[in-house]
Amino acid sequence: MNYHLVLSNPIDLEEVDRNAQLGKCPRHVMWSLSKRLNAKVHVLSQEPIRTRDYARAKILGQPQNWALARSLSSQLNGDDVVFCSGEDVGIPVATICGALPNPPKIAVFIHTGHRPRSKVALKLFNASKRISLFVTNCRPQVEFLYHYLRLSQERVFMMPEQTDTHFFSPGTAMFGKQRPIIASVGLEKRDYRTLAAATHDMNVEVCISAFSRDVKPLSKSLPAVMPANMSRRYYEWTELVQLYRNAAIVVVPLFESRDTAGVTSLLESMACRRPVVVTRISGLADYLETPGTLTTVAPEDELGLRQAIARLLDNPRDAETQAQSGYELVTHHHNSEDYIEKLAARLELL
Repeated sequence: MNYHLVLSNPIDLEEVDRNAQLGKCPRHVMWSLSKRLNAKVHVLSQEPIRTRDYARAKILGQPQNWALARSLSSQLNGDDVVFCSGEDVGIPVATICGALPNPPKIAVFIHTGHRPRSKVALKLFNASKRISLFVTNCRPQVEFLYHYLRLSQERVFMMPEQTDTHFFSPGTAMFGKQRPIIASVGLEKRDYRTLAAATHDMNVEVCISAFSRDVKPLSKSLPAVMPANMSRRYYEWTELVQLYRNAAIVVVPLFESRDTAGVTSLLESMACRRPVVVTRISGLADYLETPGTLTTVAPEDELGLRQAIARLLDNPRDAETQAQSGYELVTHHHNSEDYIEKLAARLELL
């Protein structure tokens, strides 16, 4: 079999790998997966866009996704296995390449299949017949795929999320300020208003890294006025690791969601052996079930969040025990190496 990886974003994996080797950023799993499978990587480029690409993109994805899928249709056949990193490009590939007389085996990572545009596209473009394997990273998405598309268990593969535990790792804190640092990272489904309300009068420094090219903040994510003890700025990768290491506590404040919003920063902070307070949402249920690894609070629970932060600050030994338990969980069950091997082995069965 010939293996292909199709990425949702135009990213130079070779450059990422060079920087990762220098310790400037985490390794990219798609680069490592491409080496494991000897796979060809396809990214959005300059394929000509046609009128039909624009029309289809009104339903799902970008015109470039559909143009890339059309280009791939002239290269692929039944001897190929294609793994698409997201439904925004995977459904276009399945729609066009899956309709070939001798189609490739197509696997697609489904992040948010329950969202309205994705739901429509999955049915409209006949994804259940054209996608060989649906991959996802949380139980609500698995259940959605079973029931909405009436898929058998063999066609849905759950892959718990990973992080690069070589890059995100414990290290020495470097404090420039006297007050304890509460760190929070990310934009997707974040509830920084509740975090601000819970900590605005606490003797802490709240440092937020909340910038992304791919995610727009919800209008209700950020407080209308930033409290005096809260700051928000962009952190480079090495700065981000140091932010985690500096933090007395990492908080992952979230609005309710059926996908894994927040899982990246959750695993990164645990890999840096920091105590974590995270909002208890349905999409993260599989990641929150191990006792003693983190502290959970209900969505938009200002008092509960405040009490959880105060409890960990007042009991540093308990905080350290929790941090160690979380660290062991991530390094043993959510590391990049195991993730790549499990995914590669499943794709080899197609």
